[in-house]
Amino acid sequence: MGLNSSSRGPLASALLLCFCMLFLGVHGGSRRLYIVYLGDVKHGHPDDVIASHHDLLSNVLGSMEDSMASMIHNYKHGFSGFAAMLTEDQAKQLADFPDVISVQPSRRLKVATTRSWDFLDLNYQMPNDLLNKGRYGEDVIIGVVDTGIWPESRSFSDEGYGPVPSRWRGKCQVGQGWDRNNCSRKIIGARFYTGGKDEEELKKSDYLSPRDAHSHGTHTASTAAGSVVEGASFHGLAAGVARGGAPHARIAVYKIAWRTASGGTTGNDAALLAAMDDAIHDGVDILSLSLQLVENSFGALHMVQKGITVVYAAGNDGPSPQTLGNTSPWVITVAASKIDRSFPTVITLGNKQQIVGQSLYYQGKNSSRSIFRSLVDGGQCTADDLNGTVVKGKIVLCATPNSPTEEGPRAVLREAFQNVREGGGSGLIFVQYTTDILEEFVSMPCVLVDIDTGKKIRKYINAGSSPVAKIEPARSITGKDILAPKVASFSSRGPSPDYADIIKPDIAAPGAGISAAVGDSYQIMSGTSMAAPHVTGIIALMKALHPNWSPAALKSAIITTASVTDEHGMPILAEGLPRKIADPFDYGGGHINPNRGADPGLIYDIDPNDYNHFFGCTVTKTSTSCNETSVPRYFLNLPSISIPNLRYPVSVSRTVTNVGEVNAVYHAAIESPARVKIEVEPSVLVFNGANKVHTFQVKISPMWRLQGDYTFGSITWYNSEKIVRIPVAARITIHDSFADVA
Repeated sequence: MGLNSSSRGPLASALLLCFCMLFLGVHGGSRRLYIVYLGDVKHGHPDDVIASHHDLLSNVLGSMEDSMASMIHNYKHGFSGFAAMLTEDQAKQLADFPDVISVQPSRRLKVATTRSWDFLDLNYQMPNDLLNKGRYGEDVIIGVVDTGIWPESRSFSDEGYGPVPSRWRGKCQVGQGWDRNNCSRKIIGARFYTGGKDEEELKKSDYLSPRDAHSHGTHTASTAAGSVVEGASFHGLAAGVARGGAPHARIAVYKIAWRTASGGTTGNDAALLAAMDDAIHDGVDILSLSLQLVENSFGALHMVQKGITVVYAAGNDGPSPQTLGNTSPWVITVAASKIDRSFPTVITLGNKQQIVGQSLYYQGKNSSRSIFRSLVDGGQCTADDLNGTVVKGKIVLCATPNSPTEEGPRAVLREAFQNVREGGGSGLIFVQYTTDILEEFVSMPCVLVDIDTGKKIRKYINAGSSPVAKIEPARSITGKDILAPKVASFSSRGPSPDYADIIKPDIAAPGAGISAAVGDSYQIMSGTSMAAPHVTGIIALMKALHPNWSPAALKSAIITTASVTDEHGMPILAEGLPRKIADPFDYGGGHINPNRGADPGLIYDIDPNDYNHFFGCTVTKTSTSCNETSVPRYFLNLPSISIPNLRYPVSVSRTVTNVGEVNAVYHAAIESPARVKIEVEPSVLVFNGANKVHTFQVKISPMWRLQGDYTFGSITWYNSEKIVRIPVAARITIHDSFADVA
C-alpha cells in the first residue's frame, strides 16, 4: 500500500502539509516549539536522516551543540522533519532553506468493555464468525496513542501468549515507574514523548514514562485489545467479563498526552508526529487515537500510504452541527453510540412517589444506608442561583439551560456538581434532555432525570413545606427493553467543517457508559474516546482475517455493512435537541456491524495516490493553505457521496471490487434524498472469475430550484446474500457563500 519516494511529487508534499498546523501567536523573541517538515525521507539510515537535520539546524543556530539542545523530536521513518525550540526569527531563517517545505508552530491537542462487545454480537463465551475467523486478533499489533498504560492491570496479562511477532521493531522505553519488565508479550512496546514540555513540571502530576497517571489511555487500550478478565465490575455495576474487541492482539503504547495538576491533559502535535513516525518504523498494523485535533495531521496520510489503518475519535462537542474533528478522508472518524445497558437509580420522594433516573452512584463498604434528606430547588445551580440558598446536607435539584451551551451538557453538569458540593450538598438531581453523560462523581450521588420527571420533582418541592428525598444506589440492566443503539448526544456531528464534499463521521460505535480498565480496577467512561477503540478492535479482527486489505478496503467494509436500524428494526435515533432519526452527519454509514463487515461482498478501494489529486495546497515557507481543486473531492472512490452545492445534474463514478462469491449478481436499490433524483447506470453488476471489478455511474439531479439544506439518501447493491449500502448527502443551492441565518 505504501508509496516509494520517487512516486510522490510536489503535489503530494503540498498535500501532506495541508493539514499540518493551526497558527498560534508568537511573542517577541521568545522560543517556542516549531515543526519543520522536509517531505519524504532522502537517506537510507535513520542516523543519516538525524544528521541531516542537525546539519540544517546548526546552519541557523550557529553550532552543533545549539542544534542538539534545541532539537525535541526527529521524524526519520515515515517522513523527514523535526520539532525544535526556535525564535520567530530563527524559524523564518530556517524556512528560507531550499530543502525546507514548511515551518509551522506546534499546536495543542485534546484527548477526546463488558457489555458493549456482546451488544455488537462478538460474544466471547459463544464465539461467532468474526471472532473465530479473526483468531481473536492474534498477533495483530495495535498502536495506542494516548496517556500511557497501567501494565499491572489484569486486562494486559500475557498469559498464554506466544513470542512477540518477529516483524516487531519497536522498543520498551524505561522511565519513572517503568522498567523493561513492564513490557511483555501483550504490551510489546512502549514509548513516551514530552513534546518539548518541561520534564520537571510533567513529573509533578505524571510519570515521566509510558505509565498512565490519568487512566484514559489504559481505558482505551483495554477496550481495543484487553485480555479476558472474569468478574470485572465498577463497584458492582456493569459486572461481567471484561475484554477488548481483539483480546489476543498485541499492544504498542505511545504516550503523548500528560496529566496536569488539575486532572486534565496536555499534549501537542509535535509529540503526535513523533509517535506516528516511530509507529511506522515499529511495525504497527493499526493506530488508535482517542484524540481530537483542530486540523488533521499529515502524519496520518503517511501511515495510510504504508498500509496502516488510522482510527480517530470524532470529538465530544455534539449535538451541535459541524463540530467534529479529524475529518480527512484517509482516516476512520468514529461517532459514539449508546448500547442496551442502563443504570436505573430510584429516587423516593417524601410523598412515597418513586422516580427512576440514571447514575453511577454506589455505596462503599463503610457507607450508611440511604436515608431521606431535605430536598431543595437550585435552579440551574450556577454560583448566582445558589447564592443565598442553604444546600448543606441537602439534595439539590438542578436544571440544564433550555438552550445548548457552547461547552455542551457535560460541562454544565460538572459545574452544577461542583457548586453543590462546595455548598455542602449531599446529593444532586440533574434535569436535562438526555441521560448519556453518566460519569462517576466522588463524594455524593448525582442522578440524571429527563425534563418531564424533573417537572414532577419540582412540583413536589413547590407543594410541600418540608420536601425530602432518598436516593438508592444504581443497578445495572441490559436487554432489548432498552432502545439501542442511539447516537449519543455528546458525539460531534457533521457536516465536515473542513470538507463538505466528504461525509463525516464515517461510522458509529459504542461510546456511552463503557466499562474498561483503569489502574488495577475497572471504571465506566463515556466519549468518542471510548468509541474509537471499539472500531480499532474490530479492524484488528478484520486485519487478521484479511491481512492484504488496504486501509480503504477495511474502512469500506465497515461503512457499507453498517446498521441504520435498531434491534427492533426501527430507524436509529440520535440524541439531541430534539431527539431525531439519525442521518449520515450523526453516524456516517450507520452503526458498526462487525460480522457483516467481515464479509461485505463488495468494497470501495482507494489507491493512496488518489488523495493527491483532490487536495490543492499552496505551500509557502511559513504557511500552508488548501483550497478546492478543479476536481471535487466527491470524485474520490469513497463509500459515500456528498454534493454540497447541487445546482445542475452531477455525475460521479464509483468502482467496486468483488471480495465475496466469485460468481455474483448485484442489483441497485436507490433511495433519493428529498428534492433530488438519483440514477445509477448500470443498475445490475455481474461478477465472475474474469470480471472482479466494476465501475458504475451515478447521476444526481436537483428537482427544484432553491437555496436548500442537506437531505439524505442511499445507494445499495444487493443480492440474496449481501447488502452493500453507501450514504448520499446533497444540498441544493442557487448562490455561493449564501449565509443561511434567516
